[in-house]
Amino acid sequence: MLQGKRILLGVTGSIAAYKSAQLIRLLVKQGAEVKVVMTPLSKEFITPLTLATLAKNPILVDFFDPTNGNWNSHVSLGLWADAYLVAPATANTIGKMANGIADNLLLTTYLSAKCPVFVAPAMDLDMYAHPATQRNLQTLREVGNHVIEPAAGELASGLEGKGRMEEPENIVRYLDDFFTEKTLQGKKILITAGPTYEKIDPVRFIGNYSSGKMGFAIAEQCAKRGADVTLVAGPVQLKCAHRNIKRIDVESAEEMYRVVTGSYPEMSGAVLCAAVADFAPAEQAKVKLKRGKDALCLELEPTQDIAATLGKTKRNGQFLVGFALETNDEEVHALEKMERKNFDFIVLNSLNDPEACFGYNTNKITILTREGSRKPFELKSKDKVAEDIVNEIEQLF
Repeated sequence: MLQGKRILLGVTGSIAAYKSAQLIRLLVKQGAEVKVVMTPLSKEFITPLTLATLAKNPILVDFFDPTNGNWNSHVSLGLWADAYLVAPATANTIGKMANGIADNLLLTTYLSAKCPVFVAPAMDLDMYAHPATQRNLQTLREVGNHVIEPAAGELASGLEGKGRMEEPENIVRYLDDFFTEKTLQGKKILITAGPTYEKIDPVRFIGNYSSGKMGFAIAEQCAKRGADVTLVAGPVQLKCAHRNIKRIDVESAEEMYRVVTGSYPEMSGAVLCAAVADFAPAEQAKVKLKRGKDALCLELEPTQDIAATLGKTKRNGQFLVGFALETNDEEVHALEKMERKNFDFIVLNSLNDPEACFGYNTNKITILTREGSRKPFELKSKDKVAEDIVNEIEQLF
């Protein structure tokens, strides 16, 4: 959602100014046009040349260029921007913003800005926790500014605590979320993701190659559009930071079944993206099984069918979306599964498509609906695939 957006970045005199280079790179990669205003002190931490090269725009520091008299109009800058992001924002700059002090180009531009303003504080933990700083931040919030809370971690002083500027990736995600239309506001959506592990003994299990990336991308996309998301995740090495996502970690198909069936009645709908094991060992050994000369035989029994259970209990007004991963006769099997499980539509993946499905950052899908439509999509990143899927979910409302 940052494509074509005009972002004005204010950089102040903090050791965290080095992160502004990465921040600009990410914004430009998202398709935003970036202009940078620096305070004089910030040039001691990172050079204007570095930021100008990344932003592909000249850096602005002073009110005018003394060599030729060119005027840098703070009014024009404030009108140009779709968003004004001050990152890093020092305690000094935050205090001046809160009290209307305008002694440099960054601050006069702030007072002239007609666009949303975002502030990413960066300072030592005692400075951040000081009542004066907290009062100034509250003042900024009260007049409509958006404060991107700092993270806790190791600080330049050597101490550890809250005050570390949020990472550039998360700041860009915050901006992207702000500009995303909240088409799912008020909806509660349940999403499953990742594999399940079915224990054989204390150290071995039956599982699959699911990374959970597709389910997490769908959760992120739903949350960005305003939904309250409950994400039930199998054992994966992924993180989700969106404030609208409530994550519940499980391991086995039985655990996932209990959580999902217990949560679904309160939901607007569910997206069943997890690769749940169809079978589990009938018995779990309590000690590690040792290698022997003879073959090891395991008796497997079916796990409880989460999708079928939800399909039977789905009420009017709820939706249910499923996935089908196939290796042959893909569409035939997917359509049968959609009918059997009472899905509103099904997302078909094929292991015959290169760079799709398990382990990849890309996917290639076809959406099949109960009305008989078939919507194939080209290979794209899983984040973009999630947009296609959530666009289809919006049509159900």
